[in-house]
Amino acid sequence: MNSLGLPKRPQDTRVVVAMSGGVDSSVTAAVLREEGYDVVGITLQLYDHGLALQKPGACCAGQDIYDARQVADRIGIPHYVLDYEGRFSQDVMDDFADSYLRGETPIPCVRCNQRVKFRDLLNTARDLGAEALATGHYVRRIAGPQGAELHRAVDPAKDQSYFLFATTREQLEFLRFPLGGLTKPETRALAERHGLEVAAKPDSQDICFVPNGNYAEVVAKLRPGSVEPGDIVHVDGRVLGRHKGVVHYTVGQRKGLGIGGIRGQQEEALYVVRLEPARRRVVVGPRRDLARSLVMVRDVNWLGPDLAPDTANGAGIEVSVKLRSAQPAAPALWRAGPDGTAQVELLEPQHGIAPGQACVVYQGDRVLGGGWISATAGSVGENAAKLVGAGETAA
Repeated sequence: MNSLGLPKRPQDTRVVVAMSGGVDSSVTAAVLREEGYDVVGITLQLYDHGLALQKPGACCAGQDIYDARQVADRIGIPHYVLDYEGRFSQDVMDDFADSYLRGETPIPCVRCNQRVKFRDLLNTARDLGAEALATGHYVRRIAGPQGAELHRAVDPAKDQSYFLFATTREQLEFLRFPLGGLTKPETRALAERHGLEVAAKPDSQDICFVPNGNYAEVVAKLRPGSVEPGDIVHVDGRVLGRHKGVVHYTVGQRKGLGIGGIRGQQEEALYVVRLEPARRRVVVGPRRDLARSLVMVRDVNWLGPDLAPDTANGAGIEVSVKLRSAQPAAPALWRAGPDGTAQVELLEPQHGIAPGQACVVYQGDRVLGGGWISATAGSVGENAAKLVGAGETAA
């Protein structure tokens, strides 16, 4: 077995590396080339370069394509740029805009991995005769007794497993993540050792097609006339002010509401509790109104041991779940339901759970799978009529 777990010599093993022009994917290509693999670098052109050049540091932008090509020349591998603008626009950008208009908080990076990189690019890698597609993600792929397993990265500060929950079992068999056992400083040190000019290049912080960080502006361009003003309403029904469009807000948001607190005996901070796009309303309330103990999930992708579909009254399995990428995992019970749905009972209430975000399921370091948050409820005892999803009104 070679270092990628394939029964061939490295020089007889073709590997396609997804090269974004950043330090992580560049080091991935350099390390595999040094080990003797037949490496082919591919960079995806995902959107208009004119937009990209307004904001350095966004992946797959004009400068980044140039950087990827420079790295490929440096380490001596063939490099190709594929035009995926049409696919990216339809499968990622349009979904992003429509999700915001539904009152959700989307994660386009997951959609990009799911619908472009790990679907279309993976198929292209197969067409090129590759036996693996390697990326610079910080996550570990471990060969288990029932096939490949997805695990957190060794470096918790860089772990990207939350964004890869939608990776299917079939895709995971073909994918490789050489950086999963490294820290970021170790990766940069390898870049310096290989003489890569991107060794000190900053990590991308923004969504690649939102070069100025203004999500609402992008939604307005993609869906002209759809961003409409409306009322900011307290959970008790009082109208507190006006907003310029629900796309400017997300559940759990506190800053930027423009209405201050509610003055009584003591001023009380207000948070976005839910969004009602059909009524063009942003509903706000105190932090206690954000507490949720029940989460409904759709479009589940399961990577763990096979589970029989369970009813809402079943015992469930003990897991931990991440409900936002930057939040720590919380203990929960996972109950699989029909048609790719699941119910998650949080053992301790969590705050700021937003429809459209991902609910990613772990046991220890292993990713068991996950799905998209469709609705939440304040307590486990509440019935389906009291579940609040994007665009819905609480009963």
